Parts: sequence; structure tokens; C-alpha cells
Amino acid sequence: IRDWVLIPIMVVMVLVGVLRDQVTVLLGGGASTKKPGLKAIRETRILARGATLRTYGNHIPLSSFTSRKNFLSNAYKKGEYLKNPAAMNQTVNPMTDPAGMEMMMEGMKKNFLMIIPQSIIMGWINFFFSGFVLIKLPFPLTLRFKSMLQRGVETPDMDVTWVSSLSWYFLNLFGLRSIFTLLLGEDNAADGMRDMTAMSQMGANPSGQPQDFYKLHLAEGENLLLTPHDWELGDIEHRLLVQYGKRKPKTVSDIVDVGDSDEKSIGSSSENKGKGRRKGGDYAVYPGIVKLYDSCLRFSLGAAAAIPPK
Repeated sequence: IRDWVLIPIMVVMVLVGVLRDQVTVLLGGGASTKKPGLKAIRETRILARGATLRTYGNHIPLSSFTSRKNFLSNAYKKGEYLKNPAAMNQTVNPMTDPAGMEMMMEGMKKNFLMIIPQSIIMGWINFFFSGFVLIKLPFPLTLRFKSMLQRGVETPDMDVTWVSSLSWYFLNLFGLRSIFTLLLGEDNAADGMRDMTAMSQMGANPSGQPQDFYKLHLAEGENLLLTPHDWELGDIEHRLLVQYGKRKPKTVSDIVDVGDSDEKSIGSSSENKGKGRRKGGDYAVYPGIVKLYDSCLRFSLGAAAAIPPK
């Protein structure tokens, strides 16, 4: 069984994967043969630029953040970074668009190169090696793995660690990625997981309709407009002085008895000495509590600043 069933199935699957990769390259469907154009790259990367601004915008001042936000929002709305700005309000029919037809043909060729060899191998295994038990795994498993590891062998009393011939085929289909990468490189068309991903994408979008980047740009522009700004370096002087022991951390008396809601009115304990004292004196708290209160106050101020005036 080891010499005539186990090893031949694995060798045949490796050779079929190499052959499929070479046929894909000959048909012009390799991953490294076609590269996107400059306009297509700009159309995609501008979305990443907006997401980066939303994520790391607190590291720059408010004026810089506002100018970048306004620029990107206007660019998203006008469609300046689209590959085809003239067709941003039109629905493209993939049956009449040359690019859509080419995409559909590429998808059909890849699906045929995936379905035909795998169907032949599965039929070969079912016809010649149906009911064979090949290997035993060296570690215990639960009963939930029985249906996955013993396909084609209807034996309820068999141990879960035994693997049938059909299950060995599926294990090789999803586990030969490292061998294909070693033989063919990173960009190869012999990976079974990549085939399953392509099939799932085809099921999610069966018509082959390309992505509407104009809608994606509008959504990113709306997210930018709703993003508040809270500059991380607003009180960097006080934090540095506290870190090096030149100033005491903020206390409860400095925060509770402050009349204004402005951040500038929240001073250190030395600056507000005598203003916020209780009868028992100043009550110093842990820096973590002060940091939590300061974060909540900053979040409320940023949310209030994000609401447009009436």
C-alpha cells in the first residue's frame, strides 16, 4: 500500500501541479506575466492613503490634518484618481467592455485548468483505490475528524487516526504548497488553496462585474469627514517634565474643581496650588487614573469639535 498507493498519489499530484503551472504560463495567465498599469495602481493606492490618514492623523497638527482631509475628500468626490473618470457615474457591462471580457476569459481558463486535472485525479483514486486505508497518524484525534480523514470508508469502529485514500488526496491538495513554492517559486498556479479561493470569489461575484472604485472612493471620503482629530503632542511638555521628575503628575484636585472645559485650564498641581484643595489636602492619584480621565476628556472634546455648527 505504501509503494503502490500512498507514494504514487502524492507523486502524481505533484507532477500534475507542475504541469498545470506550465500550461498556465503558456496560456498567458501566469501571475508574473501581467502587471497593472499606473492609473490602476493610483486608483487603488489612494484608498490606502486615506486609511493611513484616518489611522495616524493624530500624529500631525490639526492644520495639517485638516488640509489633507479636505484635499482627499474633494479628490474622492471628483474622481480625480480614477482610472476612467469619464465613466464614474456609468455602470459598465462586462459583456461589452473589452477589459471585462478579458477578465472573464482569464477566469474561465484558470477554472478549466483547475477543474479538469482534479476531476481526473479524483476519478482515478475512486476507481482504483476506493476503500484503501493508507496511513495512521501518530497523534490522537477526536471523533469530529472521522468524516474528514476517512472519506470513502464506512467503518464506524475504525480508529480516527487512520486515513483513507480519498482523504489523503484532499490532504495533499491543501498541503503541497511548500513543495510547489520550492519547485516553482512564490507566484505559481499549482496551489490548491489558491484554486479554492478563486472558486469562492467566483461564487461571490458570478457575473464577473469589476469593482466600482468610485463608490469605494466616496465611502472613504465620508469616513475621512467623520474622523475627529486629537493631536498626540498637545501636552508633550507636561508629559516630558513628569517623566523626568521635574513636575508632579496631575491630581484629583487639579481636575475636579476646574471651571472651564478647555484643556488649557487643566494645569499641574504646582500651577493650580491653592485652587483645588480639599479640607484634607491634595489627594494625589495614580498616573493610570489620571491618564484614563485625560483620555476620556480628550475624546469628548474631539467628538464635540467634529460636530459641525448649525
